Amino acid sequence: MHRSAKRLASLLTCAAVPVLLVAGCSGSDGKSSGDSTPSGSSSAASSPSPTVAAAKFKKLPNPCEAFSKGTLDKLLPKVKDAAGTQGKSTDTTSRGACSWSSSDDQGVDGTQFRWLDVAFQRYDSDPTIGSGEKRATDFYTQQVNDAKATQGAKKVAAVPTAGTGDAATAISYDVSKEDNDFKNTTIVARTANIVVTVNYNGAGMAGADTPNGNDLLKAAQAAAKEAVTAATKANQG
Repeated sequence: MHRSAKRLASLLTCAAVPVLLVAGCSGSDGKSSGDSTPSGSSSAASSPSPTVAAAKFKKLPNPCEAFSKGTLDKLLPKVKDAAGTQGKSTDTTSRGACSWSSSDDQGVDGTQFRWLDVAFQRYDSDPTIGSGEKRATDFYTQQVNDAKATQGAKKVAAVPTAGTGDAATAISYDVSKEDNDFKNTTIVARTANIVVTVNYNGAGMAGADTPNGNDLLKAAQAAAKEAVTAATKANQG
């Protein structure tokens, strides 16, 4: 075949190939008919995946063992079950909760009711979401805002709680339920990648006096410190 005819046949064969493969066709002179691969593509493909700092804590304590017997006796006179009621969790290394209640019957002076619960939430680091600490910080903020927005809450006040993890906020408020005035305190604390939430409330029933809100606040703050310490101890050794 004549040389020019051979070149024409080669070009026609290349034109028949799908568009994505055109760059791989070669002319009769042995040179590629398409552009060469950009020099930056190989470096982009080999760029490292994003990394985040590893989560500090890997475990959670048993939530029903977060408080000492002395703390339970102080916060819950005549507690119904000192062992507490453990909340259901499909992953006890990531979340856990426990609750207690007590009714101190004072005869003609009525009954003092108390409720206490604690919840632990732990976050792992995830390159697509963020570090465990950042995720915990986001949840901490959400918990504080949720407590402030409790339905029916009155006289809402929020104050920082020192010496309790890396950050802690105490939210106090009043709520009326079934003709009873409840004094409530929620403590939200964060230690590294774990968020601890403590709820403590009380009411005077059947004619009993409404409990002192400041007393409940101080008791809840002390309990929150104890719960944060339990989270730290669970990751030692």
